[in-house]
Amino acid sequence: MKILVTGGAGYIGSHTCALLIENGFSIVVADSLINSSINAINGVKKIAGKDFPFYKTDLRDEASLEKIFAAFEIDCIIHFAGLKAVGESVEKPVMYYENNLISTLNLCKCMKKYGVSKVIFSSSATVYKSDNPMPLTENASLGACNPYGWSKFMCEQILYDASVAEKDFSVVSLRYFNPVGAHPSGLIGEEPNGIPNNLMPFIAQTARGIHSEVKVFGNDYETPDGTGVRDYIHVMDLAKGHQLAIDFAQKNTGFETFNLGTGSGVSVLEMIKAFETANTLKLPYSIAPRRAGDIAISYANPEKAQKILGFKAEKTVEEMCRDTWNFQNITSKTQS
Repeated sequence: MKILVTGGAGYIGSHTCALLIENGFSIVVADSLINSSINAINGVKKIAGKDFPFYKTDLRDEASLEKIFAAFEIDCIIHFAGLKAVGESVEKPVMYYENNLISTLNLCKCMKKYGVSKVIFSSSATVYKSDNPMPLTENASLGACNPYGWSKFMCEQILYDASVAEKDFSVVSLRYFNPVGAHPSGLIGEEPNGIPNNLMPFIAQTARGIHSEVKVFGNDYETPDGTGVRDYIHVMDLAKGHQLAIDFAQKNTGFETFNLGTGSGVSVLEMIKAFETANTLKLPYSIAPRRAGDIAISYANPEKAQKILGFKAEKTVEEMCRDTWNFQNITSKTQS
């Protein structure tokens, strides 16, 4: 079975690629490398012990994308490609809408032209309104708090409408919570270009001495310790969810959504302390003003994914912290 993985050089994409190859899938990867690195592709190849086709392609270039569809008989697509930083999306909303929506529209056009009917979409918990009761179910009210979330919301609508128009389409939209951790080999992990927008890579880089301290954005939220609470899920658990989604797409048509999370919330300060404990180190941090687009609490009700897909997050917060630090240490050695 051949899977086209768009954004396969990215954080979640690369880990999913490694798992798919391990489980006998054949992959083709397309990535613009705008906010990812060829190092991830090389890492996946080293983990897998085999080569696979990689195309440096921006999905907004429809002609370039179509060449990939023409070259391979694609059975299913996992669509990771897209810009993903909440804060940056507030500063540059037009860039986010242009990139994420045009990429998805071009993908849909190529799917129809080349008879590909199955797609797994990399969505986000940011599609939910901020005033929903917790934990979030798939039936919670939709309505994002930032342009990144709205772009995911709009992409879901595009894919839903395509599935209504094309009766053989199977669209599985996976709404992620907060992926962290790294591959157990330490060969791939979260390696953002520039200053990280997400908590865990910033924590790890601070532990390496790249940053002087971790900035905690807001300590006046209505949470137990005043800092934001999120549902952190290990990236390898998340990768497993994509494989299960492929199995589901083979047997079903239409549009379906699933939350992928652990069902538990962890605050920013709790995650800092967990990282310190897991890796026997100390992290300097300071409190900064709230960040635009952030909400106080977000965590999943993962029961639907467990019941229908057979998905269950298994890795602990300690494993998330250890694997992140292992990747950072290996990265620092290869860069020195």
